[in-house]
Amino acid sequence: MMRRLQKIAVLGGGAWGTALALVAARAGRDVLLWARDASTVTAINETRSNPSYLPGVTFDAPFQATGDLGGAVSGCDAILLVTPAQTTREMAKAISSTIEPGTPVVLCAKGIERSTGALLADVLADCLPQATPAVLSGPSFADDVAKKLPTAVTVAASQGEVADALSAALASESFRPYASTDVAGVQIGGALKNVLAIACGAVVGRGWGASAQAALTARGFREMTLLGTALGARPDTLTGLSGLGDLVLTCSSAQSRNFAFGLALGRGTPVKNLMSGGKLAEGIFTASVAVDLGKRHAVDLPLSTAVDAVLREKIDLDTALASLMTRPLKRETD
Repeated sequence: MMRRLQKIAVLGGGAWGTALALVAARAGRDVLLWARDASTVTAINETRSNPSYLPGVTFDAPFQATGDLGGAVSGCDAILLVTPAQTTREMAKAISSTIEPGTPVVLCAKGIERSTGALLADVLADCLPQATPAVLSGPSFADDVAKKLPTAVTVAASQGEVADALSAALASESFRPYASTDVAGVQIGGALKNVLAIACGAVVGRGWGASAQAALTARGFREMTLLGTALGARPDTLTGLSGLGDLVLTCSSAQSRNFAFGLALGRGTPVKNLMSGGKLAEGIFTASVAVDLGKRHAVDLPLSTAVDAVLREKIDLDTALASLMTRPLKRETD
């Protein structure tokens, strides 16, 4: 039986990292959050808030912050890695000499490594072989979680007892993590929905209506299912919180950075202007990787391909949307 996970290190001082630190603190865990930004560390320790990322939220459960990465990780029972997906390899290498064998490292960012096409759990296995990779994903916005609004997610680890222990360590009345052993499926759902949300945002921004938005969401789920199962995901995972649940949320709300990116694109903001922003939507990086994976596994991904072509400025948005609506008619499930 796995020991109780009491001391939790949260790596990442942005909105999601701060919200998850609050989740763990509310569940009665001893939490230490690491942040790069000294002003974030000061604000959390002195004002019990993170105004740069969660304005208007005062923490209702105590936790501390630090700028010392090694100190945050040393002796912890579990690590929540809440830095951007494309920095996973860098962060894993940074803590490789400090982490104790068997420590669960929970991936809380949603994406696929752009340079290799590897799922993030595989990146962890490569850089942190002594750790136990896990994934947290599902329909959740940081602001909702921080404000204690009801949220349910999936926590996956290949070892069922690890997933169960992580679920127990983070659970509270407002935050319900459901355990799974389908690490691949949970990652794929979380990553691909970001690409599809850009497409849905663009449709809404173009004023194509709720019917078109619903159609793209449904066809996007079909793409997620086809690619996910080709990569080893279980179908029931993709119909769950981390698949369909997260897709529906992200494809319907401007709170999603990816949907908001697509919305701006649909309203006429040039791609190059959106790309020059400070915080880019993760779907930008995932689109080309998804297309490559689709080709590798002989899976047709028309929505992801269209998004990737628009982002690369190979075609304009109207041409991409028109091509999707004029694809050959065939039986829906073929």
